[in-house]
Amino acid sequence: MFLSTFEKQLDGKRRIVVPQDFRAQTAGPFDGVFCFPSIEADCIEGGGKSLFDRYLGVIEELEFGDPIRSALEVSVLGGMAQLSYDTAGRITLPEVLCDQFGLTDWVVVVGLGDRFQIWSREAFQAHRAAQRDIAREGLATMRAQQRAAKLSAAL
Repeated sequence: MFLSTFEKQLDGKRRIVVPQDFRAQTAGPFDGVFCFPSIEADCIEGGGKSLFDRYLGVIEELEFGDPIRSALEVSVLGGMAQLSYDTAGRITLPEVLCDQFGLTDWVVVVGLGDRFQIWSREAFQAHRAAQRDIAREGLATMRAQQRAAKLSAAL
């Protein structure tokens, strides 16, 4: 599981130290991570081979030629970079991804269970605030639905 949030500084070569806990999650035949432009947010998404396999499985469920399949292939597979760790546990982010998301100095690495995201610090602050609002509203709605279901069952 990729957990927690870390602020990291990119060096002049766009390298970032991947937290040790994250590196341990991706141990296997390929010593590194897969990164690509996130579909759901303006950031880089990454993870190990299991994340790659999960996306590939979703893509392969769709018929060849399906426009959604084509969009996923272009967005995920076409934008993917396989990044190996160096001896210091760093990965070098592709210039094209850094430019796309404005990653220049400080970045935020956010663990999301089986994947992680890399954000510019400023963009993540706004995203985090919006996500907290959605989470609060969603939780309140879920609780109201649960209370209504219990009352219905009691009648």
